[in-house]
Amino acid sequence: MAKEPTTQTDKPKSPAEWAHDRLVLYIRNFEAQLDARQEIAMGFAGDAAGVLRIQGIGFFEPDIVTFYGFDESGARTQLIQHVSQLSVTLRAVAKVTEGDDPPRRIGFQLTTGWTGGDSGDGSAG
Repeated sequence: MAKEPTTQTDKPKSPAEWAHDRLVLYIRNFEAQLDARQEIAMGFAGDAAGVLRIQGIGFFEPDIVTFYGFDESGARTQLIQHVSQLSVTLRAVAKVTEGDDPPRRIGFQLTTGWTGGDSGDGSAG
């Protein structure tokens, strides 16, 4: 029988960690398809809810996934979601800075072991 993949501490991954790891793969793939004028954002359910310019994602075991960044007005924003309700729409949006500055990419930051904010649970911090 195959052994279940484990985390660095050699314990089975929680549903939240599995969801986090898969989201990182989706974000990296999505960003690889963007051009130099685009950055990644996440759309909320319902068109009126706007978007979140993703700065990071994290998880809180066993079953919470968090997304944090800024909304369209520049307000600090965090979405906290149970893995059973997870539904994410990734969007390509115009980069915030004008000119020759490169677009912001987060996929490279979302590596195994990086948990986001200072609290260690992936929250903005």
